[in-house]
Amino acid sequence: MKKKDSLKSPEAADTTYREGLMRGAGFGARELSRPVVAIANSWTEANPGHAHLRELAAHVKGGVWAAGGTPVEFNTIAPCDGIAQGEGMRSVLPSRDIIAASAELMCRAHRFDALVAVASCDKIIPGMLIAAARLNLPTVFLTGGTMYPARVRGETLVACDIKEAIGRAKAGAISAAHFEEIRDNVCHGAGACSMMGTANTMACLVEAMGLSLPGAAAGPALSAHRTRLAKATGAAVMRAVSAGLRFRDVAGTAALSNAMRVLAALGGSTNAVLHLLALAGELGIHLELSDFDKVSRNTPLLARCKPASAVNLLDFHEAGGVGTLMKELSRAGMIEGGARDVAAKTMAARLRAAPNPDGAVIRSADAPLAPEGGIAALYGSLAPLGAMVKQSAVHPAMLRHSGPAVCFDSEEDVRNRLLSGKVKRGDVLVIRYEGPRGGPGMREMSIPAAILVGMGLGDSVAMVTDGRYSGATRGPCIGHVAPEAAAGGPIAAVRDGDIIDIDIPARRLDLRVAPALIKKRLAESIPPERPQATGWLAVYRELACGAERGAALLPPSASRATSLPPNSNPRKRRPKK
Repeated sequence: MKKKDSLKSPEAADTTYREGLMRGAGFGARELSRPVVAIANSWTEANPGHAHLRELAAHVKGGVWAAGGTPVEFNTIAPCDGIAQGEGMRSVLPSRDIIAASAELMCRAHRFDALVAVASCDKIIPGMLIAAARLNLPTVFLTGGTMYPARVRGETLVACDIKEAIGRAKAGAISAAHFEEIRDNVCHGAGACSMMGTANTMACLVEAMGLSLPGAAAGPALSAHRTRLAKATGAAVMRAVSAGLRFRDVAGTAALSNAMRVLAALGGSTNAVLHLLALAGELGIHLELSDFDKVSRNTPLLARCKPASAVNLLDFHEAGGVGTLMKELSRAGMIEGGARDVAAKTMAARLRAAPNPDGAVIRSADAPLAPEGGIAALYGSLAPLGAMVKQSAVHPAMLRHSGPAVCFDSEEDVRNRLLSGKVKRGDVLVIRYEGPRGGPGMREMSIPAAILVGMGLGDSVAMVTDGRYSGATRGPCIGHVAPEAAAGGPIAAVRDGDIIDIDIPARRLDLRVAPALIKKRLAESIPPERPQATGWLAVYRELACGAERGAALLPPSASRATSLPPNSNPRKRRPKK
């Protein structure tokens, strides 16, 4: 009788229907009486960063089962920036919003009790972070770990060395056979590329925020250590359920502050700025480009990994990784020690067990690699709303540079110019209409940047774009110029031969052209002809905000800092030069 009465409730009817369907998937009454934990997995066989995550998730599920929960795994997309180079790159940054929405909607629809995010690589970890912020469930992250470095002809190489090898081969520094050997052997197996690109930067920041277990960020992907971490992650999410510890209890203002410190101290990817801005927006925390610069100016550079040095991520992990770096920052009074982690510990308590810095791979705050952190935000007449540069990867000779602009309206155009050998020392290569909406998709100029360095021009030629650069980029490469060209930014007014002044120590990026002339040129400018965006890229072009706000999606009713000018129809033909 009691059961019949319970069915009078609409909620009970929903639950009964749900349980009936779950039984069809193989779950019994005892399993459904436990907390049901979503395992959001970005496994795919399409790239090495995620190829091992199916097995890793199985160990997470084992940890959940053993701790009294019922794990339920589902999948989301995981495009690779490296594989997507060129035209495919338009789809990579916009995928962050699809990943976030897919994880969010699956968890909302199935009303899971908790979440474990099993993820690797550049846009997948940020997408999962955004989803977790929206859901606010008890949440633990397990990042996938790093690929082992490779040895080729006596050199220890990682994925980014393929790109620079293109420039080395073009310059005649290596033979065709040597180039092919690098290409065929550098990616040594499963895991994120063993460099401080965006993938490993984001894994480090997840650990810095206390959202993954200690030591999760930089260790090898294929190791017993990672298997043990996976099991422990499953147990940890169940403890978070019991304690009622939700995502926003961990990922608050203090956690973001710690992430920004770590980003600066390890010379991480400028892409992380986009992702932390987008995450802060979801959390309702006010964050600006200038905040990253303030932190970086007051944070010593304690580590520098590939491609900015010969140190790879395995070296960084063996030296103590994120824990050691944060312990040293904490000793210098630069970490919010009261921030909580997924085990409900304070960050101060968590860091006590970390080893001290070795002084080589990870420096002490008293003897840093540089007095300032790796990230710098530049402002000026060419970037009124800001631009970003990874200053820790810039040759000292290029921290200040003035030179004539050579303008390109796509990544392909600048890549062709580089490969033709027509770039002159002293030039400033300007690539525009590659921003979030202009591309659309804010493509990454990592191959042109690597070719530039591989050709030996990293100490004499600068690159400036409203697109973005990889964390695996080194050299004088300034990205995220805002407003972007498609939104009427001054970068659209640059002409060949205009002098551009770069002063990274002073945080300036200026176009040496009178303001009145810039305004006149912008009124007359016509964007390059491109195929009309369709599908999700058309949606992204319509809704994406600028890089200064994380290139995140805004609802149609929201105001943007900048808007497309009336003459921005991409089908309109521009006059030939």
